[in-house]
Amino acid sequence: MAGKKRRPSTTDSAVSKPKRAKFTLESAKLPELTREGVVLVTGSGECGQLGLGPDIFEKSRPALVDTKHEIVDICAGGMHTVCLTKEGKLLTFGCNDEGALGRVTEGSEGAESIPGEVELPGKVIQISAGDSHTAALLEDGRVFAWGTFRDQHGNMGLTLRGNEKLPHEIVQDKQVVKIASGNDHVVFLTNHGEIFTCGCAEQGQLGRTSKRGSGRDARSGAGKGQIAKLLQPTLISLNPSKKLHFDNIWAGSYGTFAKVAGKDDIYVFGLNNYNQLGVEVKNVENCQYLPALSRQFSKHQWNIISSGDHHTIALDDGGRTYAIGRKEYGRLGLGELDSDAIELTEIPTLKDKKVLHVACGSSTSFAITDKGELYGWGMGTNGQLGTGEEDDCVEPTLIKSKQLTDRAVFKVSAGGQHTVILATNSNNNKGGDA
Repeated sequence: MAGKKRRPSTTDSAVSKPKRAKFTLESAKLPELTREGVVLVTGSGECGQLGLGPDIFEKSRPALVDTKHEIVDICAGGMHTVCLTKEGKLLTFGCNDEGALGRVTEGSEGAESIPGEVELPGKVIQISAGDSHTAALLEDGRVFAWGTFRDQHGNMGLTLRGNEKLPHEIVQDKQVVKIASGNDHVVFLTNHGEIFTCGCAEQGQLGRTSKRGSGRDARSGAGKGQIAKLLQPTLISLNPSKKLHFDNIWAGSYGTFAKVAGKDDIYVFGLNNYNQLGVEVKNVENCQYLPALSRQFSKHQWNIISSGDHHTIALDDGGRTYAIGRKEYGRLGLGELDSDAIELTEIPTLKDKKVLHVACGSSTSFAITDKGELYGWGMGTNGQLGTGEEDDCVEPTLIKSKQLTDRAVFKVSAGGQHTVILATNSNNNKGGDA
């Protein structure tokens, strides 16, 4: 009888399987920083978020901000504004009660209402802002944040120490390639296609907790222990068998969108009470607590997805603009509607235009064409549309003003009640908003 053959050992080099190479994301699609411009603002400035000084509380048309810098990107928070300079430095202005400006303003009258520089240990390549926080991605992959998150109980803090009034390195031992902020959460995309989130989870926007674990009073860890879990950047929850990696992220007020690497598939999580995530939610809270494939958003190749409180505006790679979600105040740009848009619908007024950029505020929407024209629609109560009136606009409306004459707009960002515009500085007008 032949001897029993020895079973090859899994440690034998001849039969051992090579380790699977870790997915690496060579680069992420960040906002272009090659064009410099001037900053214009419109809307409410009661907290200094217009950057026009302590005596200017409102503008109904775009007004010029004196930054003394060449600006390449802008971001409107809830009640503050962030500007990125050509040199990779940050300027902030607005409400600093909870540290959203990232600089000391106490003891200097009016310091919040004029642009001031934030001290950071490197060149910034991307900015994001929420209701009461700001985040900055450095060119070496580090992320710094400051301010605070809030939930239904009030202030959560940014870390367990509470509010961070100066820049704090929020992600450790990860190389981040893109960031995105909602009202009270931050999303991080790493160079390995992973997504980390932190902040408020009450509407499911972190994509890593059940409803039971979404609040600070969750059974899984009451008080500081539970808050620590929410404030610590942690991987979103995914089915391991799917082996998903991502190459783009976007954040809305209460939701998150993530694009699968090499595919058109979009996974979403967060508040979906008006179908703004484009996915059917079967719980009474209308929240998608864990990542789910959005069949609506997976039908297109997206350049930008921007989401407000209850609506989403998305720009595909062909320059076509779509809307979905709540109809009130005309924020969808689809004209007078009898019902909300539960499917992505192309905006008719913009069909014959090539749109290069879109942005949402809480209840507003904006689009910029290849001709440098700025269109706005939605709630106009505080002058945030820049039309000179406080009327709502139910269709995209061309924004005209003295400060936009002979200027080409190329970026726009909308906050709670104010809007920030970036335009080429071909116009020599100094001040004024007629």
